[in-house]
Amino acid sequence: MVARAFGSGTVSFGLVSIPIKVYTTNKPGSSISFNLLHEECGTKLKQQYICPKDNEVVPRDKMAKGYEYAKGQYVMLNEEEIKALEAVSNNTIALSEFVPAEAVDPLYIEKSYYIGPDKGGERAYALLGRAMTDTGLVGLARYSARGKQYVVMVRPYGEKGLVMHQLRYQDQIRAFDEVPLEDTPPISDGELGLAVQIIEQIAANEFKPEKYSDEVKERVLELIQHKIDGEEITVTPEAPRGEIIDLMEALKASLGGTPDDGAETARKPAKPAPRQQSTPSAAKASESSQS
Repeated sequence: MVARAFGSGTVSFGLVSIPIKVYTTNKPGSSISFNLLHEECGTKLKQQYICPKDNEVVPRDKMAKGYEYAKGQYVMLNEEEIKALEAVSNNTIALSEFVPAEAVDPLYIEKSYYIGPDKGGERAYALLGRAMTDTGLVGLARYSARGKQYVVMVRPYGEKGLVMHQLRYQDQIRAFDEVPLEDTPPISDGELGLAVQIIEQIAANEFKPEKYSDEVKERVLELIQHKIDGEEITVTPEAPRGEIIDLMEALKASLGGTPDDGAETARKPAKPAPRQQSTPSAAKASESSQS
């Protein structure tokens, strides 16, 4: 099914302007959502806003927007004042700088969109993608839409396409320093060697997203179908896992050994994994030798 654009605009770099269309990356109907119903009759409930001070339901035409500048204290703004503060949408994505692709931490990516060429922009669109691919660089820009200003990254996607990522601003990212980390005891060579073995045992040369599916969603859909068919639902409890407290025991068990096995391995660390990425031919040779 051909995707339908939900927006249009222009991507520019230098004096080159490319008319583009914007498409969502989300597949329609891919998520499951539940509605709140009245348990007695099964009717979908309506949401209401209640003023706790006056204890009355407030209709939408009596609502106003306000900003909490102090605890419990708000400054109220009307629609005209809010419009005056909003960024003016110009639908122009002017790429102001290019940086190495690895320079943008994935932590900053908030949303992703496909962008395709609009009529007359096909050649310039292909040129921008090819130039970024050859240089290994991605473009950054400010973009105003829906009354807000965003920072976005445009990068090549596949052989012919472009993707636009909406990025978070620096002040929207929580510092990792806020994550509590206690001082850990030293890691032994034996523990490190076993951990490297586990990683190498399940390592792959590429990410294949088709290997992964939403198993919870599949179970929910199956359960819903059983309910629709009037069947009784029974949930099979998961078998409890054996608890392993000792880190070394957990590492050995992960490799298929027993807690008493591998004393020699614990004393003699495994050979560290090579830093360079394995080539497909090397991976095939390794598989042949193991078989």
